[in-house]
Amino acid sequence: MNLDLPRILVLNAGYEPLGLASVKRAVILVMNGTADVVEESGEFLRTPGQPYPVPSIIRLKRLVRRPPGRLPLNRRNILRRDGYTCQYCGRRGGELTIDHVVPKSRGGRSIWENLVTACRSCNLRKKNRTPEEANMRLARRPMAPRHSLLLVADLPQMPEAWKTYLPEIDH
Repeated sequence: MNLDLPRILVLNAGYEPLGLASVKRAVILVMNGTADVVEESGEFLRTPGQPYPVPSIIRLKRLVRRPPGRLPLNRRNILRRDGYTCQYCGRRGGELTIDHVVPKSRGGRSIWENLVTACRSCNLRKKNRTPEEANMRLARRPMAPRHSLLLVADLPQMPEAWKTYLPEIDH
């Protein structure tokens, strides 16, 4: 088993989703008494003494104060929000850039609602224009993502047990 895969859902003391942890980190939190296992994955770590059950969901014993609001605005989160897909032509993967819908030179700000993922060729084609001026169409209007949506954005499949704690994600 790969101990570095981010695949354990971490809940706050009040059962709100906080993030994902590696198997190694989650097991350490449980073993040192910082967290409790809410749901087991059915997998086991092989240890010299005996097999140790791997959690699927853990809950911290103490409340972690997290300011309400938005996720950090950064390249990785924009790519994740947009599914690593160019918002102009729909191409997935490859050499992706971040595009200001309203260019910075025209007063466009670096906010969730003005930043999209674009492939290099679409970004070069759009240049210093708005999508309308470049005769390009956005696949969808950019918006700030919901926190729990980005938690699972990079996972190939969300475990069934997580759906109880991430209700706003389409199943």
